[in-house]
Amino acid sequence: MTNPRFTVYAPGRVNLIGDHTDYAGGLALPCAIDLGVTIAGIHQPGRVELQTDALEGNVVLDLGTKHDVASIEPRWGRYVAAVAQEVRPSQGFIGSIESTLPTGAGLSSSAALEIALALAMEFNGSQMELALLAQRSELAAVGVPCGLLDQLSIVFGRAGHAMVIDFADNSIEHVAFPEDLDVVVLHSGQERQLADSHYAERRASCELAADRIGPLPKATIADTNTLDGDTRRRARHVVSECERVRQSAVALRENDPTTVGQLMTQSHASLRDDFQVSTPVLDELVDRLNITPGVYGARLTGAGFGGCVVALSDRGAISDPNALSGRGWIVHPTDGARRKTI
Repeated sequence: MTNPRFTVYAPGRVNLIGDHTDYAGGLALPCAIDLGVTIAGIHQPGRVELQTDALEGNVVLDLGTKHDVASIEPRWGRYVAAVAQEVRPSQGFIGSIESTLPTGAGLSSSAALEIALALAMEFNGSQMELALLAQRSELAAVGVPCGLLDQLSIVFGRAGHAMVIDFADNSIEHVAFPEDLDVVVLHSGQERQLADSHYAERRASCELAADRIGPLPKATIADTNTLDGDTRRRARHVVSECERVRQSAVALRENDPTTVGQLMTQSHASLRDDFQVSTPVLDELVDRLNITPGVYGARLTGAGFGGCVVALSDRGAISDPNALSGRGWIVHPTDGARRKTI
């Protein structure tokens, strides 16, 4: 019998507010978006063969061989190998990848690829297990000790909703997104390379602060004042950011975009000054958005060091995002990753 063809799809995500809080056990307010990664293929025994126009080179992976993930070329093949190492599929597949997600933009293109790959390899565990598998794959592929923000957003997305994620227990509460608002994402033009950034250093500072004053999401600004230097600033960001997420969730439920926008702009200032992950290009783009009629607030989104900014605006206030940055999108909260047999 001929193997049926299949497609899998994993969306990207944008984080409305709450960055660099996930690995500290804090809070975030992201949503899955209608840009994503699609893999179409047919199963075959023994190996995975993948090609894509979005990235250089093709990947051929022998499933019967133990691979050194860090040495695989092309580099995007490391994600394939890392996921295969986790899933241990009983059969391979031959397929192609199409993506509407920009790489290096802070919209979770690598996490979307990992989750799509796991579904293509017929992963059959729970949604939480899928998210955790993708997190482990990211570490194996590029050595980044990421939190679960990207993975949970992509797996648990719901159309028309943002979600409040509490990383203390990975609980998720979906929050209806007002229909009269737009989420606008603009690319700064600076490609973000997370493995080459100071991400691990920032995480280590947060862990040091937590060792001294306890879990940061439960700490107060007064508690952070007992710390020194960069450790104090990093902790202050996490403490204040978690509170901004709490307030933003309330404001979103009450359809109060003015408050959400103000909190987003405060978040950017905190990421710029206390967490020091912004850049002059990101700052300029946020400033430009904040003086645009109909925009309530803007901030960098993702880990920083380049990538994208996100803005909250009235529906239709920005008719052409490309005119503001050269590359932009109006995105909508969408459903999470899924698999379909053709």
